[in-house]
Amino acid sequence: MPRRTPLAFLVAALLLTGACATTSTPSARPQPAPASPAGSATAGPSADGDAMSGIDVVFLSTMVGHSERTLQIVRLARDRVRDDALRTLAAAIEATEADELSVMRGWLPTAGPGASAAAHHHDGHGDDAALDRLRTAPDPDVDRVLREVLADHQRSAADLARAQVGVGRNERVRDLARRIEQSRTAEVELLRGTP
Repeated sequence: MPRRTPLAFLVAALLLTGACATTSTPSARPQPAPASPAGSATAGPSADGDAMSGIDVVFLSTMVGHSERTLQIVRLARDRVRDDALRTLAAAIEATEADELSVMRGWLPTAGPGASAAAHHHDGHGDDAALDRLRTAPDPDVDRVLREVLADHQRSAADLARAQVGVGRNERVRDLARRIEQSRTAEVELLRGTP
């Protein structure tokens, strides 16, 4: 597999975001959560006077769609998972990404006009096959299929976050990207290492 530069990942995300924006309907998009009050731990990136660049907006928009898909994956399998450790990990992933999703949706409206409208959604992308695979997995195979689907999905989030750390402009967004890269990398290791 060819090695990709951080900029290549974000350019690909920008192209996907633009393509999705032309094919998705506004009514199908979730509305962004209101921005947190100034001074709170989740205040938007502009609270510290550090404006977001277009690449920061692309990252946040793409991660919103990615996190929405993660929640779909976890919720689709949670009632069928047999392994207690996997169930606990999936619940932790769900809680973490729901919190991050709320923060990112709160930050996007602070990025300027049109930023929240750029939200990237995974509908119609290649991971629909992974969702179908999980949905149709026989009960004895659900744990294995969830590990495979979620590990692949979280690895792509870690790759995107790693790229953002290298090229992002807003320090709060880069800090979020660092945390996402670390947590998703750890999750992939746990998912791959689970028997």
